[in-house]
Amino acid sequence: MAVFNWSEVWALLIPLFVLYRLKRHQPEYLRPVITYLWIALVINLTADSIADLKSSIPWFPRGNLVFYNIHSIIRFVCFSYFFTLLLPQSFKALKNTLPVIFILFLTINFSIVENFLEKGHISGNLHAAESYLLLIYCMSYYLSELKEDRKFQTSGKDFMVVTGLSIYVVTNFFVFLFYVPLLDENLKLAIDMWYVHNVAYVVLCIFIARSFYVNA
Repeated sequence: MAVFNWSEVWALLIPLFVLYRLKRHQPEYLRPVITYLWIALVINLTADSIADLKSSIPWFPRGNLVFYNIHSIIRFVCFSYFFTLLLPQSFKALKNTLPVIFILFLTINFSIVENFLEKGHISGNLHAAESYLLLIYCMSYYLSELKEDRKFQTSGKDFMVVTGLSIYVVTNFFVFLFYVPLLDENLKLAIDMWYVHNVAYVVLCIFIARSFYVNA
């Protein structure tokens, strides 16, 4: 399972390798996604390195879970900007409202409910809220396509990214919601649930990689 434990790192290399090999101009709305891939690679590489080295190097930092919280925020910011560029002006209210809701949630959750620097577990509330809001963005995209009164461009770049993201957030919403309680009740099941998250993350990265191949 050692290789799979690092899937959050090598999965990101799939779209980044495709992007490098193609050397093809990507549309402006994909720039936030590409930015996310690079930032996520640095964050995940750091987090997994700490997890693997902390037992063998005494002076190495002990906590890596804060990086998962940072990653969650970065993912929401990047994909929120992606949808801001992608969705039509008729969704302006939604595009302005969801980031505000996320900021309010962060302020309240980490002021009252959870500690952002918690060393015992990731913030299940943060990850679940991120997934829920990103799912609203995804559903809004599909709704905007339907309102155009045309057939879905299921091979388009935007469709590939949104579909991969939809699979990721739908799969992981309940994983994030129940992960922290399960750590106390059933540690083995919690670990197995995180493998589900990793599979969904690989799927997301494959869909993003596929979007880079599409010409339009």
